[in-house]
Amino acid sequence: MDLLDLKIDPEFAEKIPPLTPEEFEQLEANILAEGTVLSPLIVWNGVIVDGHNRYKIIQAHPEISFTTHEKEFADRYEAISWICKNQLGRRNLTPEQRRYLIGKQYEAEKCQHGREAGSPLSRDENGRFTVSPQNGDSRSAGKTSQRIAEETNTSKNYVQRAEIYAQGIEAADESQPGIKQEILSGKLKSPVSAITAIARASPEDRPQMVEDLRKTRPSPKKKRPESTESSAQPEDIETAVETTSEDFHAEEPTSLWTAEGYSTSDRPTSALAISESMASSPDRKNRDTPVETIIAELADALEGMIFRWDFCLTVNQPNASLEECRTQVRALAAKGIEYLNHIKEDK
Repeated sequence: MDLLDLKIDPEFAEKIPPLTPEEFEQLEANILAEGTVLSPLIVWNGVIVDGHNRYKIIQAHPEISFTTHEKEFADRYEAISWICKNQLGRRNLTPEQRRYLIGKQYEAEKCQHGREAGSPLSRDENGRFTVSPQNGDSRSAGKTSQRIAEETNTSKNYVQRAEIYAQGIEAADESQPGIKQEILSGKLKSPVSAITAIARASPEDRPQMVEDLRKTRPSPKKKRPESTESSAQPEDIETAVETTSEDFHAEEPTSLWTAEGYSTSDRPTSALAISESMASSPDRKNRDTPVETIIAELADALEGMIFRWDFCLTVNQPNASLEECRTQVRALAAKGIEYLNHIKEDK
């Protein structure tokens, strides 16, 4: 295939984690030393699906010889899924890149299943074709997330949350182009909960939320004691730690949802205050949220609660063992059990 026949699809290219300048220079030096590109460019109908960095080097050095390998995909969603899986299996990725790719793989496969099931395609604000999650079969989506979890050694809930995280990354980049690469490269450390909140927010609230990403800094992650057992997957523990409010200290006034929208406060805001302010906002009630997103949100909250209780009681064992503390812990547990029984009984 001739160099002029090759095309770049922006949606495909953005799934490829970029090389660092040093890595790119080394790749270029290796290719120039060989005088040829040893690995073929993977293409689909003339569109590159793997080999974007090699293609860039070939463009700068047209004397370099190269080969292509044609792959067949049923549609672009299958192609995107393959790109994500291919990158997950061959690159040293940051945790942010890995989470993003898992989320995009899950999103693409859901779109593919939705299309196969006859769900209508629509365009997003960027003109890309998508399948509305509400129109998908939740049982099929559940099987898809479980399979991807097994492939990536994570959990079903992690995969479902990763999709929302990926959507938050892209929404943030639409508000402030370039921030996506800062987050995925690890240069800008942002809590997972803050990224997913952007995905769920209304477009007019997102710019301020993106600005606030630069106003928070994560504290060192807490290490789970080796002696403490948990049924959670390692990825779930990471997510639980990242989403606790204590792990991030605002350098500027804390932001929260109010009935009027997204605003700032001059005092620290508890998780309960944020929840109450979100609930009090009229335009954030009765949303048409997919069932799987609701379950993923509740699972995230439950896993976070279990982790934080377990962690707190373990690392503070001497005082936590005092009867004064144990009495109050039992009272809190009874309150939680009462609420969960209320939910369990469909009240």
